[in-house]
Amino acid sequence: MELQLTTCCVRSLRDHDALSLARHANNRNIWLNLRDGFPNPYSLEDAQLYIRKAQAQNSETLFCIDVKGEAVGSIGFFVQSDIERISAEIGYWLSEAYWGRGIMTEVVKATTDYAVQSFHLHRIYATPFADNKASCHVLEKAGYQLEGRLRKSAIKNNEIIDKLMYAFVVC
Repeated sequence: MELQLTTCCVRSLRDHDALSLARHANNRNIWLNLRDGFPNPYSLEDAQLYIRKAQAQNSETLFCIDVKGEAVGSIGFFVQSDIERISAEIGYWLSEAYWGRGIMTEVVKATTDYAVQSFHLHRIYATPFADNKASCHVLEKAGYQLEGRLRKSAIKNNEIIDKLMYAFVVC
């Protein structure tokens, strides 16, 4: 898959992305805003494992964020099952060197559109940590609406925190 955008490209992950992903992902400021399944420190082996996981999928839902030929982040969506099979959760990260440039908003919009069209979804949601104002802003600019606060619903860095529920719903 490849989506050419104005600020970057969202594309399939490739083996040669591992070194760049490891370099950009090995950042505590990124880790602080993600689930604990995202390693810290983030090694070359972690990147290689992630790429192999993406390449092994039956239906591709994990992608690279490519700026000028360099893998600087990732975005993916996770289609739910059973009665929630019309929904997916979206998650993403971007190298701190590229924060504040509008890249993530464009990536979230395009990936949301791709997921809705390709997987016939009616709802895509995200649950950023409540103090992650930048991610909340990205979601809002991408057309997601705040639906509520999930009080004391997560633990990160040994602190019990709130998450927010954002959703893009197809009308």
